[in-house]
Amino acid sequence: MSAATGDEIIRIAKKMERMVQKKNTVGALDLLKELKILPMTLELLQSTRIGMSVNAIRKQSSEEEVTSLAKALIKSWKKLLDGPSGDKEQEEKKKEPVLPAQSSQDVKEESSSSSNSGDRKEREEYPAPSDEFITSFPRAPSTSDSVRNKCRELLATALKTGDDYITIGADDEELGAQIEDAVFKEFKNTDAKYKNRVRSRIANLKDAKNPNLRRNVLCGNIAPDVFARMSAEEMASDELKEMRKNLTKEAIREHQMAKTGGTETDLFSCGKCKKKNCTYTQVQTRSADEPMTTFVFCNECGNRWKFC
Repeated sequence: MSAATGDEIIRIAKKMERMVQKKNTVGALDLLKELKILPMTLELLQSTRIGMSVNAIRKQSSEEEVTSLAKALIKSWKKLLDGPSGDKEQEEKKKEPVLPAQSSQDVKEESSSSSNSGDRKEREEYPAPSDEFITSFPRAPSTSDSVRNKCRELLATALKTGDDYITIGADDEELGAQIEDAVFKEFKNTDAKYKNRVRSRIANLKDAKNPNLRRNVLCGNIAPDVFARMSAEEMASDELKEMRKNLTKEAIREHQMAKTGGTETDLFSCGKCKKKNCTYTQVQTRSADEPMTTFVFCNECGNRWKFC
């Protein structure tokens, strides 16, 4: 990393911060043009935090040229998170044939036919962050409730756990407010269930082992209202999902072995369902001169126990 480039970016960032403080963005366009020609790296983005300054200028300025250039810069910096693979994807996209545009009627029919399955799929598995700029959602209504405002603040802080929000340029405060508003609309109050739901969102956003979840929320790939309703299983990392899948397969296998590997009998009565449709197996778990241990499985309700 060039020290001169880093110093130049810091100089521009300080000027932008002063503009935002004074609420006067005159000259911001020239600063953005300077940034555009400077070589940018992920290390520079993280050390100078220039993304925050550019995002602040974008929100402060009313000039269309300033906001457009700021968005373009943030979008280009976001690709640094994806590494070299992003360039390869762009090359592949260029090779793909261009499909004819759909008519509005076609779009409506396609949307209607896939809405039910699409909603379910979106909640079951969230996609990788796209290269498109942040999706915009309706702004959350303001509230004077101190509990709700505190929850919004905590959610916004959780969204800023990593450096992703700097390059993505997401409005963490607004996203936090939208997530909280969706939770509140579901429970209609700020009781224990509401607080537990907010706590689980915060914990998952802060999970260092699952950064893709936070990035998808920041990019808009997971809508705030969808994220507010996601279960723990849906928010889990790919690694944890795979582990749960393997555990489920193992449990099913053991269950099948218990049913097929034993001897059916009506000599035992299940303690749960009281039925006598059971299967038992005997295993030598102690020394050879001790009697075998009998394991009993109820074919009716799945209860299993040890009979000594």
